[in-house]
Amino acid sequence: LRQTVNVSSPASFTLFTVSNRGCTAMALRALFASRIAQLKPITNHGRGVWAVRSCRAASTDKGPTFDWEDPLNLESQLKEDEIAIRDSFRAYCEDKLLSRVIEANRHEVFHKEIMQELGSFGVLGCTIKGYGCAGVSNVAYGLLTREVERIDSGYRSAFSVQSSLCMGAIYDYGSDAQKEKYLPRLARGELIGCFGLTEPNHGSDPSSMETRAVHDPKTKTYVLSGSKTWITNSPIADICIVWGKTEDGKVRGFIVDRAESGEGLATPRIEGKFSLRASATGMILMDEVRIPEDNLLPNVSGMRGPFGCLNNARYGIAWGALGAAESCLKVARGYTLDRKQFKKPLAANQLMQKKMADMLTEISLGLAACLHVGRLKDQKLHTPEMISMLKRNNAGKALDIARVARDMLGGNGIADEYHIIRHVMNLEAVNTYEGTHDIHALILGRAITGLQAFA
Repeated sequence: LRQTVNVSSPASFTLFTVSNRGCTAMALRALFASRIAQLKPITNHGRGVWAVRSCRAASTDKGPTFDWEDPLNLESQLKEDEIAIRDSFRAYCEDKLLSRVIEANRHEVFHKEIMQELGSFGVLGCTIKGYGCAGVSNVAYGLLTREVERIDSGYRSAFSVQSSLCMGAIYDYGSDAQKEKYLPRLARGELIGCFGLTEPNHGSDPSSMETRAVHDPKTKTYVLSGSKTWITNSPIADICIVWGKTEDGKVRGFIVDRAESGEGLATPRIEGKFSLRASATGMILMDEVRIPEDNLLPNVSGMRGPFGCLNNARYGIAWGALGAAESCLKVARGYTLDRKQFKKPLAANQLMQKKMADMLTEISLGLAACLHVGRLKDQKLHTPEMISMLKRNNAGKALDIARVARDMLGGNGIADEYHIIRHVMNLEAVNTYEGTHDIHALILGRAITGLQAFA
């Protein structure tokens, strides 16, 4: 394992060695302990930057004291290596991502080298065991998505798509040869992946997809035709996980490798977004794209395949959205403590304190639910309905919190230097993608009543 701790170089600021041998928990703990001891604190209270620290509840002779940054003392429920992973990754996010994000958002640019930085850090596909991945807990993964989304939902989207939707699809449904070929390079960020399910005419109803895959036994290929839209990473992707229907009408997954696909594949960028501007979003257009038959994902058919991937991503979104909400709360708190009107801080007003109390309550309850479901997920005791409840609640509450925080800053709330307006715009998309607020309500309603109400 590499022991370098120079945060000035992303390549040297590495959580895990990316190798086929993986990492042992004991070695990880030793590495994290050395990292945390040497991490520099990061402070900039007024602009919503978070100090790198361990937040275990303080105690006195009279017993535990309340910590508003961890009201339910969830820190006490985390494992030592999970805390180390989170704190070390938080330092990277603050040091390397925050400095880029305002300009990236203004100019609608995703810095492609970020994927290699995340790869060198060892966080891409980090719950996968083997193939150069770290094999950490689902709780650790949730903590990582929370840290990335404190900075920007677009960065977390790129991270989630690479890890849960692209790498996850290959790991869960691919052949051994496919795993060996793609997962190590995806884990290092050498390859960038995307996930094509949504189509121009089929958003919340993906089972009606029009993309077709025709098998040609003479050339041992599949010929794919169709279009996918609102695809994170597609303009910069090296491989696309594409879902389409074969001649028998079954939904199957395919690895479309840009280097092997030849003519007929295009991934144009979607311009003019007012949300997730710091990530690359586009389409996947396929006009008789010919791929090797070995690029079929062999171990799944039907909608179970894409929905399995989406549930893993939705779990990360539930954590991540609350990271954005925490950012908004901390900026609003700092601003209202500093800003004086009528000869007293804004934070001294009852209205402001009630708003912050409401924000803190929703964030804390959401994080407690994430932690609980994460532990169940590690034990394989979770259900898709649990994930729907998390995604629906946390994305919706995060958007509400961001809007209130924006209002608390008055006119300054629309200035991007305070970050809140960017979170508001981003969370509008987060609340919609990977299952809208209402679609997840119908998933839960079906579980409650036994009756399907989608059509």
